[in-house]
Amino acid sequence: MIFKRKIYNKLLDWKENYSSEKALLIEGARRIGKSTIVEEFAKNEFKSYLFIDFNDASDVVKDAFNRYLNDLDTFFMILSVEYNVQLFRNESLIIFDEVQQFPKARQSIKKLVKDGRYCYIETGSLISIRENVKDITIPSEERKIKMYPMDFEEFCIAMDQTQLIEYIKKCFQELKPLEDNLHHKAMLLFKQYMLIGGMPMPVAKYIENDKNFLLADQEKRDILNLYRNDINKIDVKYRSRVLSIYDQIPSFLSQHEKRVRLSNIEEKSSYPMYQDTFYWLGDSMIANECFKCNDPHVGLSLNEDRTFIKCYMGDTGLLVSHAFDENELSDGQLYKQIINDNLSINEGMLFENVIAQSLVSNGYSLYFYTKYNKEKHRNDMEIDFIISNGNKLNPKIYPIEVKSSKKYTTKSLDKFIETYHKRIGQAYIIHTKNLMRKDNMICLPSYMTFCL
Repeated sequence: MIFKRKIYNKLLDWKENYSSEKALLIEGARRIGKSTIVEEFAKNEFKSYLFIDFNDASDVVKDAFNRYLNDLDTFFMILSVEYNVQLFRNESLIIFDEVQQFPKARQSIKKLVKDGRYCYIETGSLISIRENVKDITIPSEERKIKMYPMDFEEFCIAMDQTQLIEYIKKCFQELKPLEDNLHHKAMLLFKQYMLIGGMPMPVAKYIENDKNFLLADQEKRDILNLYRNDINKIDVKYRSRVLSIYDQIPSFLSQHEKRVRLSNIEEKSSYPMYQDTFYWLGDSMIANECFKCNDPHVGLSLNEDRTFIKCYMGDTGLLVSHAFDENELSDGQLYKQIINDNLSINEGMLFENVIAQSLVSNGYSLYFYTKYNKEKHRNDMEIDFIISNGNKLNPKIYPIEVKSSKKYTTKSLDKFIETYHKRIGQAYIIHTKNLMRKDNMICLPSYMTFCL
């Protein structure tokens, strides 16, 4: 199945405005649909295209990069003959797929873009880790964009619920609740999205097989195995630590604070010992890092404390399959319990992860806030996420608290608003109920997070 992806509009903008000046580099985790959407774009928007997959490119192709970049007429002739594709000046696209497998091709972008005959798109994962860039000069003639798993809006479009999505966006703009029956329908769709996730192959299996959770789960486990294989190929100096963090992500998220406690993993461990570990997981886009912000201001990154970190899975559907083994899922009871709101502990873990995923898809870096009360010997202020508007003229922050249960208190958020009210643009509760206003907060149903 070919799904409608919002990144397509960014590809169109690049073609219209920048393709003569820069190659486009699409970075994302494995199996999120990079190659599919780029090839679909090439078919629709160019007279011809040439697709080089560096996972299995021939020696003839690789040799062309090594020997003929100073003779581009011969270089393009070899590619055209090898792939049996006629190239047209200013009307053809050349795609370097999984370019991290052959860094020489990425370095060649400078010369190829300057030549100006064709347009270039690169796709890849693990683009920035030292193993893939240590021997090349990164070209300034490339523009990077990140691609993520399908968000809730894309999932609903795939589920043929476009009208419902438009209604949700309209209600968000007008800050009014959905009609009650449509709210329940939207929540049911959101729970399906939370369980299936946004990786295209599991979504396709789910749709094509009458909403079969187990067939989707098999696809997700294949992806998780790919991730594990990728980890096993990295530098031995930090491989075991990456595996350790990766394996324990569900355990971290099932705790109340959801914070990674390194001392529980390895005695006398500290953040510097795990710096490469988190860098790799974040760069691979397998995980979404969330750092503590000590002083919540519009420049959140200026006040981040990387010794306090939460580690969310990049896709919540993958988290489901990562957290529970096949036997736990095979009888369908876990899916039933989550759909019916009867699995509060694990649902809270999944619920916060999917909100983190939604925020990252919208381009936000993740930050949280806690304040320790020495008298009470505990945190008395905990904010799940803080985002900012990035506006230098009118800087504002937006605290977000995530509530998976129908009954909850807002003590932390109340205290945060009281302390930092001059900095706050709007405070949000994201919950399972319909949209409502509560004092100086807006309570959004979880399915509206993609609108933020």
